[in-house]
Amino acid sequence: MAQKKLLFENVRVRVSEVIYEPGVPRARHLRPTDQVIVFLDDCKYERTDSKTGEKTVRERKSGEVIWHDRSEDAPVLKNAGSKSYRSLLIELKED
Repeated sequence: MAQKKLLFENVRVRVSEVIYEPGVPRARHLRPTDQVIVFLDDCKYERTDSKTGEKTVRERKSGEVIWHDRSEDAPVLKNAGSKSYRSLLIELKED
């Protein structure tokens, strides 16, 4: 399981630092909010598609930013690198 540390929260947003250890999977879940993810470290992870079971490896660079919609399926992820990596999870709350 990834380590998650709350950095900031108010009525509109929650910001957490998430640390992914090598070889440790993140469980599949539905995203509870719209989310912006900022990668703080270069990383490589294995993504398992929830519907087909297909595994793909993705690489991200430090500073790269991605978006995910609320209720989107968050598949199983596993850090495929040899060291941990960090990301910022910015969750946008509904009004």
